[in-house]
Amino acid sequence: MAKIAPFSAWPWENLGSFKYMLLGPLVGSIVHSGLQGVDHLASNWCFHVFFISSLRFALYMWYTNFCNMLFLTRNRLILEQGIDFDQIDKEWDWDNFVISQALLASLAIYIFPDGFANLPVWETKGLFVIVVIHVLVSEHLYYWVHRSLHGNYLFTPYHSFHHASAVPQPVTAGSTTFLEEVLIATVIGLPVLGCCLSGYGSKTIIYGYVLVFDILRCFGHSNVEIMPQWIFEYFPFFKYILYTPTYYSLHHTEMMTNYCLFMPLYDVLWNTLNTKSWASQKKISLAAGKSRRIPDFVFLAHCVDIASALHVPFVFRSFSSMAYSARLFLVPLWPFTFVAMLLMWAKSKTFLLSFYNLRGKLHQTWAVPRFGFQYFLPFASEGINKHIEEAILRADKLGVKVISLAALNKNEALNGGGTLFVKRHPNLKVRVVHGNTLTAAVILNEIREDVKEVFLTGATSKLGRAIALYLCRRGVCVLMLTPSTERFQKIQQEAPENCQKNLVQVTKYQAARNCKTWVVGKWITPGQQRWAPPGTHFHQFVVPPILAFRRDCTYGELAAMKLPDDVEGLGSCEYTMGRGIVHACHAGGVVHSLEGWTHHEVGALDVDRIDVVWKAALKHGLQPVSSLSK
Repeated sequence: MAKIAPFSAWPWENLGSFKYMLLGPLVGSIVHSGLQGVDHLASNWCFHVFFISSLRFALYMWYTNFCNMLFLTRNRLILEQGIDFDQIDKEWDWDNFVISQALLASLAIYIFPDGFANLPVWETKGLFVIVVIHVLVSEHLYYWVHRSLHGNYLFTPYHSFHHASAVPQPVTAGSTTFLEEVLIATVIGLPVLGCCLSGYGSKTIIYGYVLVFDILRCFGHSNVEIMPQWIFEYFPFFKYILYTPTYYSLHHTEMMTNYCLFMPLYDVLWNTLNTKSWASQKKISLAAGKSRRIPDFVFLAHCVDIASALHVPFVFRSFSSMAYSARLFLVPLWPFTFVAMLLMWAKSKTFLLSFYNLRGKLHQTWAVPRFGFQYFLPFASEGINKHIEEAILRADKLGVKVISLAALNKNEALNGGGTLFVKRHPNLKVRVVHGNTLTAAVILNEIREDVKEVFLTGATSKLGRAIALYLCRRGVCVLMLTPSTERFQKIQQEAPENCQKNLVQVTKYQAARNCKTWVVGKWITPGQQRWAPPGTHFHQFVVPPILAFRRDCTYGELAAMKLPDDVEGLGSCEYTMGRGIVHACHAGGVVHSLEGWTHHEVGALDVDRIDVVWKAALKHGLQPVSSLSK
């Protein structure tokens, strides 16, 4: 067992979510004071400590969400790497420092009750006092503490954990060891304590200092350069007063420079200033608004519903790093999501949602600002197609090689599986891909070789047609559920003459009461599922997935594949998919890009290419989800 350095582990790290109960005494005191009246509550320091802690938690969350709004920040990123799952997991307990500082603040108030008794709302002299103490004491102390933590003996046990985060984000500031956090709490606590004990403290000064301190930490750890260059040009001395996100990022990447808290003056005084600090900041600031890196591949997604719309990195980073599932804590946010949906409907354009890197190539996910139900409104079709078309043309202008259409963005009734755009713009350089060929391949390779009969719903759709034709060639009897004899016969005639007998039209679910392999391409109700015999396995390519109603049956996931192991910077899950797993239509675009194919993949599926695409996917390291559990 590895030896743990003294005071490096958090005392409550084994408590999990129960760690928040450490703030229980504060809440109890607040409730007690509240019952006694408003005056008692206002004078109760437990209330102020708890309220400040809540504000701090919200501030770090909000600033992190802002940094993950790539549609706003993409061209201001300093380190152009994604936040991967490992970093998110490592920073999961970033709010430990909020709890520890709340407890230490309560202890300080208990030890020095006179210093915090009857503080006024405002004291002008207190502003001067707290600034002086911060500049002369806190900045100086932090510089030397931080520099010491980079020494040979202290770095590995106490500070390497913080630097293990490859890309700084506001919550990275809280990703520290226990001893390191105690030292930081001392740095932030000394000015507050000194100001109050000197008789110049006030509630506004305390609130203001703590929140400004946190804002500046979020600012430095943001990895988003928002400091305008003109400030340093007109006020050159300002570069020694306040650091920038670029300044701090250089410390994270090169480490032995830029140790200051907020004021580079101390790095100048002790000769630890990174000489690239201002040139790098200027370069990034002046390049803001320009696309610095062109994606090789774009996956064009869309919102599914009000609840799952919250499953994005710029709402809850930790939540989006896990497969989506309905959560009770999200319910109060639904009204806000509904309003956002209306605003997106009225005003929004297609936006950048996330990105990752694969073998030196940038892959991005763009989102059409429309929700699932809107795709079924007849009057909304033209507007949706306009968004998709604009995204394709934008990708073409940028120099993107492949753009893949997700789920409803390639709906046959909407745009013929992407055919509309290819016909309208015959000179497109970007390859438009619906990804259904790989989707069909995934489903077909999940069906066991010994299966002799399959019940297929959504049988005359693009995917249904391809699956039926492929299986009938394999000698499988396919019960195609469709009321349209004309559409059935058209598909049947496409099959080789000796295989046509394997395609059988059925019009009722009762026809499958003895068939244990169902391929669901059209949503079915629990009542319709009752016709399946016990032991049936439901394969599916319908969005949203059908309800797992039958306990005596098994249900497959939506067609999906795991991205290659060398993917970098991936930190969000795609809807209900697990980590690193993407829908097959997304994976199909990735394969198209990696292979360098120059044809469009739109409209009807070429059955003969199913095996070609499948072998190409496996060659490039994509893995079928069904193989991951073996």
